[in-house]
Amino acid sequence: MHIRSPAQWFVLAIVVFAALLADLVLFHREAHEVTLPEALMESAGWIGLSLAFGAWIHFSQGQEAGLQFLTAYVLEKSMSADNILVFILIFASLGVPARSQHKVLFYGVAGALVMRGIFVLAGLALLRKFHVALLLFGGILLVTGARMLWPGQRVGRLESNWLVRLARWLVPVADHYEGDKFWITNAGKRKATTLLVALVAVEAMDILFAVDSVPAVLAITRDPFIAYSSNAFAILGLRALYFALSSALSHLRYLHQGLAVILLFVAGKMLASDRLPISGGASLVIIGGILVLTVIASVATGSRTQE
Repeated sequence: MHIRSPAQWFVLAIVVFAALLADLVLFHREAHEVTLPEALMESAGWIGLSLAFGAWIHFSQGQEAGLQFLTAYVLEKSMSADNILVFILIFASLGVPARSQHKVLFYGVAGALVMRGIFVLAGLALLRKFHVALLLFGGILLVTGARMLWPGQRVGRLESNWLVRLARWLVPVADHYEGDKFWITNAGKRKATTLLVALVAVEAMDILFAVDSVPAVLAITRDPFIAYSSNAFAILGLRALYFALSSALSHLRYLHQGLAVILLFVAGKMLASDRLPISGGASLVIIGGILVLTVIASVATGSRTQE
């Protein structure tokens, strides 16, 4: 296990906190529908910030650490596309207004940052104490990758999700929206709005995705700082990516298959790490190459279909 100084974790905490504060106070103080140009500019900004942080890791901790961060970030960023597809289904099924979607995703991201930290630390603890956990994590990735070769709806019916059902059981839920409020008072009774149900659903789905995401990043690096920071920056840019790609993802017909091949490769990397280690640079080239081929195949097939 790599030991990081408190100063490095402090830098990460300051950068993440400042980025969230700037996003909430400067760019999205008022609820509004996010336009495509705005989403593209914000997404470029988040990617630029992530690459700058990766450059800092490269120059302060060495080339291998920088490559591990970049590879893990690209991996997590690519897997974010699957999250976006599920978020589209959640917002559509609950009828979340476009102007309120950013607020749900903002608080969803805040919760995801905490949960990913817990998952990363728990995963590393298991790998240190039980070597057989390597087989478990690799098996999870193999099964997930195999299932994704035949795309299906990973979200299912929201009403059957245990967190959503628990939320509806614990608190009364109003059957309408009240602006972008999570809570309202009606006839002297405090009720949750459907917007809160959407937030619970988003958090529930992130927990589900973390089961795939965390083992995947731990196949790239066992450094807790790099594993968590790469997850954190991918999550930070998730909202902008959602608004930038939500309409375009339907045209990437081979997206699930591409992500499946990536997960299968990562699973093989993890399972064979003791006998056949693969460097961070080679992993980055392979994952990037799969993504490029996925986009090219999707665009080419789409163009032939339109003809």
